Amino acid sequence: MNRILMSKNGPAVAGLILGVIAAFLVKFGNPGNMGFCVACFTRDIAGALGLHRAGIVQYLRPEIPGFILGAFASAMFFGEYRPRGGSSPMVRFGLGFFSMIGALVFLGCPWRAYLRLAGGDWNALAGIAGLVAGTSIGIAFLYRGFSLGAARPCPKWAGAVMPLIALAILALLFGKPLFGPEKTGPVFFSTTGPGSMHAPVWISMAAGLVVGFLAQRSRFCTVGALRDLIMLRDSHLFKGIVAFTFAAFVTNLALGQFKAGFAGQPVAHTMQLWNFLGMVLSGLAFTLAGGCPGRMLIMSGEGDSDAGVFFVGMLVAAAFAHNFSLASSGNGVGAFGIPATIIGLVFCLGVGTVFLNRID
Repeated sequence: MNRILMSKNGPAVAGLILGVIAAFLVKFGNPGNMGFCVACFTRDIAGALGLHRAGIVQYLRPEIPGFILGAFASAMFFGEYRPRGGSSPMVRFGLGFFSMIGALVFLGCPWRAYLRLAGGDWNALAGIAGLVAGTSIGIAFLYRGFSLGAARPCPKWAGAVMPLIALAILALLFGKPLFGPEKTGPVFFSTTGPGSMHAPVWISMAAGLVVGFLAQRSRFCTVGALRDLIMLRDSHLFKGIVAFTFAAFVTNLALGQFKAGFAGQPVAHTMQLWNFLGMVLSGLAFTLAGGCPGRMLIMSGEGDSDAGVFFVGMLVAAAFAHNFSLASSGNGVGAFGIPATIIGLVFCLGVGTVFLNRID
């Protein structure tokens, strides 16, 4: 299996398995077209930790720590655990922050964009077009010498921070501690809405571990796939996107979960301009940072603390998005989602310009 995953067809094999798993997680209870979504799941975790108080999106999604721990186990077993960091960490925090704002304007990360398409949500087409456009803008900066600087080796223990955080999330999920005289918090769980919809914990955690392992071995990355296809005419990683979407589509059909159309799609809206521009922002931020959010979680499991900082930026942005009415809902873009998207685009374009032809 390792030889297959590391071969030229590895991303396609991983994509097929990931697509099937994602569709079955919906069957087992996850929200519609949300078998996996790093953005949505991180938002739910932020709510569960009390960082925002949107009561319908609060749950400690075990898939997220599963991704990290699965990648950590794979990297340790195959000798690819390499703690590293120090490549413009605060800039990466900002990129993670605004990538999340864009994703929550669209309502999904790149993984969910393809899963929405595989479930028949045609609104995803605008988001995928935006992802391609944003990635292309990022590639224009890469052609001109954009770089955030090289990461440097770190002590062995430094790379274990994100796996330890993943274990802490799982401990809170299973322990469900309640503090204070009123026995509320510090962990909150939705009783209605998307946050209340989830597969059984052990199934979700097992799925996350498998995905983390497969993605680490195959280098599965939805943004890296577009980057390599456009820049290098290399379809190696892009095969993973095609296989992922196809497998989810076929499995959705088999499970009766395919519903084609624009209106009435789960956790989606029909404001196509902002579906597009939200993912332009995310695609640009992901490209400048070096990968999609799923890939960032995998890299953090391998010991990359810069990827971990990017994820923390996403977590903080999830809190801001709901506390400041930036996130979209099924009714459309949030009250301040449009100016936040514009600010994010200005920030990312500024980063792309400032870090051109950087010499360490």
